[in-house]
Amino acid sequence: MKRLTPLLLALALAACGTQTAPQGEQAASLTWAIETQPITLNPHQWSQNKARLLVFNQFDALVSRGKDGSFQPWLARSWKVSDDGLTYTFELRDDVKFHDGTAFDAAAVKANLDQFRVPDYNPAVASIQLGALDEVEAVASHTLKVKLKEPDGLFLDFLASPYGGQVSPRSLKTAKDLKFGGPDLVGTGPFILERYVQGQEIRYRRNPAYAWAPPGAGHQGPAYLSEVVYRFLPEAAVRVGALTSGQVQVIEGVPATEVKLIKSDPGLALQTALNSGTSFSYYFNVTHPPFDDQRVREAFREAVDVDAVLKAVYQGTATRAWSVVGAASPFYDASLERSFGGDTARANALLDAAGWTERDAQGYRVKDGKRLSVRSVSSAPFVRDRRDVLAQAIQAQVKQSAGIDFQVKIVDQGTAQQAVADGAYEIFENSRGDSDVGAALNLILPRDGAINRSGYVDPRVDGWLDRASATLDQAERKKLYARVQRVVVADKAVVFPIYVPADQIASRAGVQGLGFDPGSGTPRSAYDVRIGT
Repeated sequence: MKRLTPLLLALALAACGTQTAPQGEQAASLTWAIETQPITLNPHQWSQNKARLLVFNQFDALVSRGKDGSFQPWLARSWKVSDDGLTYTFELRDDVKFHDGTAFDAAAVKANLDQFRVPDYNPAVASIQLGALDEVEAVASHTLKVKLKEPDGLFLDFLASPYGGQVSPRSLKTAKDLKFGGPDLVGTGPFILERYVQGQEIRYRRNPAYAWAPPGAGHQGPAYLSEVVYRFLPEAAVRVGALTSGQVQVIEGVPATEVKLIKSDPGLALQTALNSGTSFSYYFNVTHPPFDDQRVREAFREAVDVDAVLKAVYQGTATRAWSVVGAASPFYDASLERSFGGDTARANALLDAAGWTERDAQGYRVKDGKRLSVRSVSSAPFVRDRRDVLAQAIQAQVKQSAGIDFQVKIVDQGTAQQAVADGAYEIFENSRGDSDVGAALNLILPRDGAINRSGYVDPRVDGWLDRASATLDQAERKKLYARVQRVVVADKAVVFPIYVPADQIASRAGVQGLGFDPGSGTPRSAYDVRIGT
């Protein structure tokens, strides 16, 4: 990693308005450097796994997750489910207020759920996570009844996710930019969003009235910190330099090249956790050449020595993936392990059989005068964990081992969306941090999945996903998801799993209360964080 001189580091931090945060037991303000700038601050629009820790500073959900993965109360004191699984009755807390003074009640929850029915608000969530939603009724001031069209094993997970973050009905109507959010879109959380400066920082101040933390929290009452400032520092060298120099007290997204340095420094601490949801994978676009040919899809996977690539890029800190489902998920199918990848001879034999037998002057395979080229177009706000460096390593491997021209582009979000709309890509890279992987699979694999970028269609997969969503039997869901994994990874080679995403938090001595969300494996909010000796 390129080291920054003290002058360059100071200049980089000055550009973000960074000041040295107060130290010592009495300090009540904390500065935290984060890797990725959020593209929205509205929990209903959440899509970046890295944004989860910000969402739960400002917004609370109806339901929380315990350390054992169970659902526990939060803004809902309790709930009952009818025997047929179609009706949920929630008893809500009656002592909660939104940051704008509006009372939290059943009407507020109804307004939040109804908001997803507004056309073009978030059609992906409306069709997948809330596809079974039928009626929402405030039967009393703090009693809510929700009726589903069919049983939905993902409904409680939705209510515990950032999507379930409760927004003041008043601000839903008056926010200047509803889809982005900001200081005028308010929740009930332990912190109040005070300022957002694009490209620089987001600043929260403590909600002094907060008294409704979930049971799994480390304490009750208001947050320890009076203020928490998140600096947007996408360059790993800047983040680490800011931490080691004491200009910030916490960073997330620790590069593999710096893990040893942080572990060897007695004044620093490092924590890491695997994310739940899906693994980071390449999804092959099967709707046009060359990946409409399964032999080419398999050849690409065999041309990559994943273990060698991960070791080079992440220096032994990454966990290899073998399935579209991440290894941290209870639905992970371990039988797929060691079933593909790294067989160069097989990769070349497959490409020969597919007719890619000639080579051009640069060594790339050619058929009918056309080079074997595949494109990946990634949106910059979603690039994390040195995935750009990983892509370059894979690019070099597939060229050398099999003569494949892998073209990697990282662009702005609008350009990436246009490439998807035009079908101008062959590889779609993605990982999802959903605490229940079923939500991710329903978005990315079915025929009508909102982010099905592979174009793969299989009625069996659609049926298995539907059945898994419609049951509360976890053993049955595991069996059905295993079938899905077997088809898309082993049988049809639609997905190339690469690694299991993880999050890292590094902090200076004296910072306490940091940790990871038990459902997602991502960093928790700053609610329990304090600075002491």
